[in-house]
Amino acid sequence: MAKPLRVTHCPVNTAGVPWANVQALRARGVDARLVVFNRYALHSEADWSLERKGGLARKQATQWSALARLLPRTDVFHFYFGLTLVPRSLQFPILRALGKRSVMHYLGSDIRGKSPSELAFGRKAGAEIVGSYDAIRWVPEAEMIPPGIDVKAIAPAPPSDRARPTILHAPSSRRRKGTEAVVAACEGLDADLVLVEGLHHDEAFERYRDADIVVDQLNAGWYGLFAIECMALGKPVVTYLHEQAVERTDGAAVGEILVGLPRVSQRLIGNQGHDRVQSGVHALNLREVSADDVACGQFFRAEPPRQVDGTQQADV
Repeated sequence: MAKPLRVTHCPVNTAGVPWANVQALRARGVDARLVVFNRYALHSEADWSLERKGGLARKQATQWSALARLLPRTDVFHFYFGLTLVPRSLQFPILRALGKRSVMHYLGSDIRGKSPSELAFGRKAGAEIVGSYDAIRWVPEAEMIPPGIDVKAIAPAPPSDRARPTILHAPSSRRRKGTEAVVAACEGLDADLVLVEGLHHDEAFERYRDADIVVDQLNAGWYGLFAIECMALGKPVVTYLHEQAVERTDGAAVGEILVGLPRVSQRLIGNQGHDRVQSGVHALNLREVSADDVACGQFFRAEPPRQVDGTQQADV
């Protein structure tokens, strides 16, 4: 019997995306684990936290020790957010020399607005992944795989019928999410604005359940895990979608920023979002090919070596 593929996701759990991918891989019989530098307050899930602390030398010693421990038990290293276990200039050559495969998985703010030269390091990985056709404009050669969630674990909680609705906004960064504009737009409305910040994901999620309308972001150009979870709950989600990204996304639902949207329309948008998530666009357990399958298998295709900064790089 063939041994299962051994995959290490690392070194952060941004927005819970890595942990969700690891769980989906395990459900498919893959020997997957998540290793993080340190546990995040909002998403603390991980199989192993290095508890990295101290000065640069101490942190590097911790990281190199972890790499040495993981190399014999890993076939694929799946990196996130432009980060690697050890400095990138050494990480990819080491993996190539040892015959290990690698993935660089971008999550949005790690690539948005950066130049091709700033992102050239990613081409040294065996594959690159982005989560939307908005993000792919920064890394055109990447595979586009929407983020997934376990929809079976989320019980729908449609908006209430209360006369004064609750509008919820949960910015990870007020500047990037356009929070100032959200607050200004809600002033004077016959509604209560709730800002959710700094809470552990489980506690924050319970507040999402109580919302009637959710405002995601007004600047980034696409939606992320927060909006996906709220759509799975059956909430109407207001967000900004980059026009070209919508055109490139087959069957994408176009969202408009309309403060004061009639309640019946708000419910309609919520149902459409719920149907979109449940139908498999973001459902790890429903899609025939999950993000994890492609992350671990897409780059096993035989391809000619790549040119990176004028140097020929073999696919790892």
